[in-house]
Amino acid sequence: MRNEGLGSWPARRARKTPHRTALIHGDTGVTYAELYARTTRLAQALRALGLRRGDRIAYLGPNHPAYLETLFAAGVLGAVFVPLNPRLAGPEIAYQLSDSGAKALVYAPSLAGLVAGLPGSTDVRTFVEVGDHYEELIAEAGDEAIDQPVTADDTCIIMYTSGTTGRPKGAMLTHGNLTWNAVNVLVDHDLIADERALVSAPLFHTAGLNMLTLPVLLKGGTCVLVESFDPAATFGLIERHRITFMFGVPTMFDQVARHPRWADADLSSLRILTCGGSPVPTALIAAYQERGLTFLQGYGMTEAAPGTLFLDAEHAVGKAGSAGVPHFFSDVRVVRPDFMPVDVGETGEVVVRGPHVMPGYWGLPDETAAVFADGWFRSGDAARIDEDGYVFIVDRIKDMIISGGENIYPAEIEDLLLAHPDIVECAVIGVADDKWGEVPRAVVVAREGVDLDPDAVLASLAGRLAKYKIPKSVVIADELPRTASGKLLKSRVRTRYGTTNSSARKHI
Repeated sequence: MRNEGLGSWPARRARKTPHRTALIHGDTGVTYAELYARTTRLAQALRALGLRRGDRIAYLGPNHPAYLETLFAAGVLGAVFVPLNPRLAGPEIAYQLSDSGAKALVYAPSLAGLVAGLPGSTDVRTFVEVGDHYEELIAEAGDEAIDQPVTADDTCIIMYTSGTTGRPKGAMLTHGNLTWNAVNVLVDHDLIADERALVSAPLFHTAGLNMLTLPVLLKGGTCVLVESFDPAATFGLIERHRITFMFGVPTMFDQVARHPRWADADLSSLRILTCGGSPVPTALIAAYQERGLTFLQGYGMTEAAPGTLFLDAEHAVGKAGSAGVPHFFSDVRVVRPDFMPVDVGETGEVVVRGPHVMPGYWGLPDETAAVFADGWFRSGDAARIDEDGYVFIVDRIKDMIISGGENIYPAEIEDLLLAHPDIVECAVIGVADDKWGEVPRAVVVAREGVDLDPDAVLASLAGRLAKYKIPKSVVIADELPRTASGKLLKSRVRTRYGTTNSSARKHI
């Protein structure tokens, strides 16, 4: 077998555990033998439609077996898979199709209207709708294996960043990047062959695919695919499928913990709960510890495929709030602007290198050069290291507020605000101030049915933060803008609530 990439995984796993269940979607299960057969036929069908090595094949839709079949089939051909976020608007999807030069688009039937409205200016000429058309292609295709040479250095996926600022950029992740990341997860999460993972985080997001689904499939476990996250349904899925492994962003885990079933649901099968995407509030960590669950967290980025730091079970309590230490095959430093390592407790920028770090952004050589220094990827995230080498993510460097010469990291304030019993979401931003240059403003979402008193909220911070860190104003919002993966869109919060005349109740 000359294929060293992800396209070979179904064949390799089928020869080891053909009868084990790989995927469950609704009431349908797919064994590893079936996954290999379907992937092979789909690759044959796509090749018959003119797709070749290096061509980009896009997928648009929620979590579904067809997503993974298309990913693996693209890998069989040596083509490049381009996952698209179905929550984006038509022009945003058209941009990513055009930017990647995708020649084919596989899409869910629920998005047929959106696809029909896409402009004809993209390179897409082959459209495959999941359902009857998709199944006919597989049924009519040949079942002969395709032995296309694919190396670890070949691009496997173009995964677009969240686009929290400006146009999203396509991170080129190689087969080697994804494989080494999966190996890191296997080593540091202690995955077993009987793992049963609940995949309710979107597969088009790097964590749902690369930190959960691919490592479990590499190990030979079972992935239960859910099209969208629902906190109430999550309890039933855990009980029905005896789920052992879950990933979510803090917002997802918070919704589960606030649900009425939280106290009495049978969660005894759960073995691994991992969280990432944004800093995890200490109150949320405590809620899971009180329920007897080991709540683990990590830190990563799309450009690193994404695992970078991980806090293991042994240190989950003693180092609560830390993102942990580097994954086994990952190197991480926290550095000053001159790239010298910071001292213990000093804040600097996280930089990372390793076999899981992308070679660059698709079609953007200047942007690629700007984020690499001496082979290290510059994350743009601020952190500090304790005396034991554990890394504490402070905030995005660009989100730092400089007030009267003092550096203020919003995440520190947000963590305390989220501990307030009547606040379910919050974001702290900087707003212009004549005296101090800029000062913090808190934008908060109240628990349903609660009328928050901004003065009381801010008073709750007195004595817990330095006075200059306490926000000078509060905005009560109905909701906060987030990406489809749950990441807070600070740029939109600033646009909406950051003007000095914004509708805010001020705290003097």
